[in-house]
Amino acid sequence: METENRTVVTEFILIGLTQSHDIQRLVFALSLIFYIIILPGNILIILTIRSDPGLSAPLYFFLGNLAFLDASYSFIVAPRMLVDFFSEEKIISYKACITQLFFLHFLGGGEGLLLVVMAFDRYIAICKPLHYSTVMSPRACYVMLLALWFGGFVHSIIQVVLILHLPFCGPNHLDNFFCDVPQVIKLACTDTFVIELLMVFNSGLLTLLCFLGLLTSYAVILCHVHNSSSEGKNKAISTCTTHVIIIFLMFGPAIFIYTRPFKTLSADKVVSFFHTVIFPLMNPVIYTLRNQEVKTSMKKLIIRHMIC
Repeated sequence: METENRTVVTEFILIGLTQSHDIQRLVFALSLIFYIIILPGNILIILTIRSDPGLSAPLYFFLGNLAFLDASYSFIVAPRMLVDFFSEEKIISYKACITQLFFLHFLGGGEGLLLVVMAFDRYIAICKPLHYSTVMSPRACYVMLLALWFGGFVHSIIQVVLILHLPFCGPNHLDNFFCDVPQVIKLACTDTFVIELLMVFNSGLLTLLCFLGLLTSYAVILCHVHNSSSEGKNKAISTCTTHVIIIFLMFGPAIFIYTRPFKTLSADKVVSFFHTVIFPLMNPVIYTLRNQEVKTSMKKLIIRHMIC
C-alpha cells in the first residue's frame, strides 16, 4: 500500500547555475558571445574541410567530425540554460530530462572515442608512416566513425536504462542547470548505492582509462618524434601538443565529475558549465588555430564567397 500512495514525479525543477542575478547576467553574456563567435566558426570548419579536396586526409576527416560533435553537444545544455535565466521556475519534464541526459552522454561518449581514434591516426602517421595509407584507408575511417557512434550510444543507453528503473516519488528539485546522472540519481526514493557504482564504472572508470591511455600514446609519439630527424618534426610536435590540450579540456572535467561517489562539491556546477558549454565550442577552434592548412583553406573559402 505504501508504494501505491507514492506520488510519481513527472517533472523536475532545476535550481540553476546560480541564484545571483549579477552572475547570471555575466554567464549569459559570456555564453552568448561564445555562441555568436565560435559556433559559426565550428560550422565554417566543417564547410572548409568538406569543400577543399586538399583536406581529404583522415586527420581532417576526423577534425570535421569533431567540429560536428562539439557543435551538436553545445546545443544540448546551453540554449535551455540561457532561456532559464529569464524564467522564474526552471521546469523540465521527466521525459525531457531523460532525453537531455541521453544525448549528453551519447555525444560526449562519442567524442571521447573520437579522440582515441585521432590519437591512433597520429600514432600510425608518425610512428608507422609506411603503413599509414593501408591502415587509415577511407573505408577504415568510416568503420572507425561508425564504431565510435555506436560506442557512444551503448555508453549512454546503459545509463538511461538504469535510471528508468529507479522510482522517483519524493523531492523533484534538481541541484543543477541541466539533467545529469549524479543529480538525477540523488532524487530516487530508493537505495542507489549499487546504481552509483555501476555509473562510476560506466562513466568514470572508462573516462579515466581513456585519458591515461591517450596520454601514454601521445608520450610514445612525442618520444618517437623527439628521437627522429624528419623534416616534419615541428609540425608533428605542434599537432600532438594540440591534441593533448584538447584531451585535458575534454577529460579533465569529466574525470572530476564522474570518477568519484556522487557527492555534491561547491565546484561541481562551475566545472559542469565549462564542460558542457565553453570547452565543446573551443575544441575545434584550438585545432584550427594551430593548423596552417585549415587556416589557409578557410581564408580562401571566405574570400571566394565574398567575391561571389
